[in-house]
Amino acid sequence: MWQAFIFDVDGTLADTERVHLAAFNHAFEQEGLGWHWDEAYYTELLSISGGKERMLHHWKQVSPDLKDIGGAGVSDTLNRLHEIKTAFYESAVADGAVSLRPGVLRLMDEALSAGIRLAIATTTSPVNIAALLRKAIGADWRMHFVAIGDASTAPNKKPHPQVYLQMLSALGLPARECLAFEDSANGLAAATAAGLRTVITPTTYTAHHDFSAALRVVPDLGHVSMAHLRAWYAERPVAPNGGHRAKQGARPEAVR
Repeated sequence: MWQAFIFDVDGTLADTERVHLAAFNHAFEQEGLGWHWDEAYYTELLSISGGKERMLHHWKQVSPDLKDIGGAGVSDTLNRLHEIKTAFYESAVADGAVSLRPGVLRLMDEALSAGIRLAIATTTSPVNIAALLRKAIGADWRMHFVAIGDASTAPNKKPHPQVYLQMLSALGLPARECLAFEDSANGLAAATAAGLRTVITPTTYTAHHDFSAALRVVPDLGHVSMAHLRAWYAERPVAPNGGHRAKQGARPEAVR
């Protein structure tokens, strides 16, 4: 059975995307770019992992004749925008704009009580992780996690499995002894490519994604217990190729 749980952050631990969206738009306004992302467009952009990557993609769309897209000027602008955006996000989280999703802390406590180790596998920045978990758990939040992988350690963003492979290495465990928690198709693809079984808790931004490869898709972790996880594991035998058989359909299921 499992020796570790590996959690994504944005969308999984907390539904952060609306605050991220507001932070992006604040940065655009501060720099006088005339850009504004609405929720529908931002939902599309979430198929691209990484804030700078989303901004660069948008820039290419609105300025297809931009010659120096890989040059220092573009890079400096993206870095400046990201700094402004991150500062706004940190402040908003500190002011209580974001809270952990239902059941997250309880399931973490259950896991720790059962001797299961916790890790984080995300492609967000260390600053964003700290802002969220310091507010939600306290100043000693790092003590709850034996390994943390983020944008500073894994330059290859999801759906690349790099961050999950790093966490498996840090934990010293095979994928079959770990369970991942994600909210998006990119996250599921990354975890699956690393050989992990994955529980999905979609958000309004990711509910339309294909989650057919997930171990289970549930609205949130509010009613999910260790007993549920063990039962789902028993229902889903390992496939001959080493992966797991996907249950048909990707809509969230009620937890009984």
